[in-house]
Amino acid sequence: MSNWWAANRKNFARWAGTFLATALIVFLIREEGGDDLLSALKRVSVWFFLVGILIMLISRLFVVGRWHVLLRSGKVDISLKHTAMLTFTGLFSSNFLPTTIGGDVVRLGGAMQLGYDRAVCLASLVADRLIGMIGMSFTVPFGLVPLLALGNDGLQALTISTIFQKGIEFIQRTFAAFAIWLKKPVPLLTSFLATFGNMACIFAAVYFLIIGMGLHMSYWLIAGLWSLTYFITLIPISVNGYGVQELSLTFLLSRIGGLSHSESLTVAILIRALFVVTSFPGALFLPAILAAMSDERDKTI
Repeated sequence: MSNWWAANRKNFARWAGTFLATALIVFLIREEGGDDLLSALKRVSVWFFLVGILIMLISRLFVVGRWHVLLRSGKVDISLKHTAMLTFTGLFSSNFLPTTIGGDVVRLGGAMQLGYDRAVCLASLVADRLIGMIGMSFTVPFGLVPLLALGNDGLQALTISTIFQKGIEFIQRTFAAFAIWLKKPVPLLTSFLATFGNMACIFAAVYFLIIGMGLHMSYWLIAGLWSLTYFITLIPISVNGYGVQELSLTFLLSRIGGLSHSESLTVAILIRALFVVTSFPGALFLPAILAAMSDERDKTI
């Protein structure tokens, strides 16, 4: 029993965190009233939501491009088609598979089964995640400054520890793997440009959801608040950030952005919906990847 608990306690903690966060969201909906949330949802223009889907899909393409550049510069002879297939399959797996295994693990497993070099693919995934974190840190001040201006010392301490501690630990653990691309400035710069493109699209999607409700918020404030949410979600206390992302974004939009709780929760739910919808191509690519995996296994038998 003790061995089982030692092997599964992290997974148990993440599932417990997910259920707790979901319960808090349900409680918030009950406190605000389901009618208020429904009213806020009805205020979202369908056209603005569709624009949000388009923008978010473009952001996913930037993610594909970022990883593809890292792979190719690492001497992995992979086609853009395979990179896209693996990326979207990873995104789809993160959203729909009932597991604590992230999409990066799915991407790595798929790349290995397709015959690509395991060590470089693993290093590229680490670099891909690190570049995303570094890029997102550039917009953190736009949200952190107004958050700290709330004047709550406890909140300041929590914010600083949760947002930056995990980031520093991650950088320390993965800097060696990232070293491959430090000697290749052009691919590294291209990857960062793709990251900034991805970020710009995510922030724009949130912006369009907000103005689609007839509200207004500064684009840069949205960038800062989403960046804070991103880093909070990196804390491994829920499965794929479910619940934690929605609670964090709801809190930040209401406390700093000036939206009501029902409006903030509506935006948080819809942005999650955008991520889910734009991961659907992964379901289309999954059969092709499985077929390629099967062919690769046949060659090795």
